[in-house]
Amino acid sequence: MDLTALLDTPPWDWPENTGKQIRKTLNNRKADPAERLVAAELAGDSTVIDDDMANALLAILRNKEESEEIRARAAISFGPALEMAFTEADEELEEFDDPEMVPISYGQFRSIQDTLRRVYDDPSTPKQVRRRILEGSVRSPEPWHVDAIREAYATGDQEWVLTAVFAMRYVDGFDEETLEALKSSDPEIHLEAVRAAGTGELDPAWPHIFSLAQDETIDKDLRFAAIEAIGSIRPEEAEPYLLELSGSDDEELSEAAEEALSYIVHDEDDEDDEDEEEL
Repeated sequence: MDLTALLDTPPWDWPENTGKQIRKTLNNRKADPAERLVAAELAGDSTVIDDDMANALLAILRNKEESEEIRARAAISFGPALEMAFTEADEELEEFDDPEMVPISYGQFRSIQDTLRRVYDDPSTPKQVRRRILEGSVRSPEPWHVDAIREAYATGDQEWVLTAVFAMRYVDGFDEETLEALKSSDPEIHLEAVRAAGTGELDPAWPHIFSLAQDETIDKDLRFAAIEAIGSIRPEEAEPYLLELSGSDDEELSEAAEEALSYIVHDEDDEDDEDEEEL
């Protein structure tokens, strides 16, 4: 099986034995390094990750003899599963509210987070691996992430700052840093700051982000991130503009606006449901 071809194939179209082949490749240290790197990337998809796949990724992450690249890739591949686990986790009962919604067991969920932190705290762990650990593990926020993000941001190192601002999307308490990052001349940091401001519904960021949403000359990814963010920051003010954009002849622009609008409608529906429950 050519795993590289699967990168451009929707997961629901993957062959039935894809997970088994990915795990076999990950466990074979004699396999082509490029192929193992692809396997580590594919392994994080929710259609194939399970406790056994997670164990294969953990083994790579813990092994200091593995390349920096594949250890970093293994770390970030945990992100989607951790986010699903976080959504369903009941820490008091130490179980998931709906186990069928999570591809890994609760015990494996805790094992992954514990391992990620332990490897992150190891001073011998390479920078790239530590960055990817932080980026992956914040999808399921824990108390230690606050200090880790603050320390990463304070370094002033552009790569660490980028990681920190990305992480601010998932961890609260960094409004000032996010506003500061919106002024960054680094396009990647600026983009992540826009996303973080939207997720955090950061009202002081509105003028800057709304101007980006209206700017037809900027990079598409940045504009689309701004379009999504304005719907979160000031939904009522954003809605007329988003409705206008939804009628655009530019299909990508129209879809971005419609997606932002869908969240606004969803929020209003939630409020209506809450009112009905109170009655």
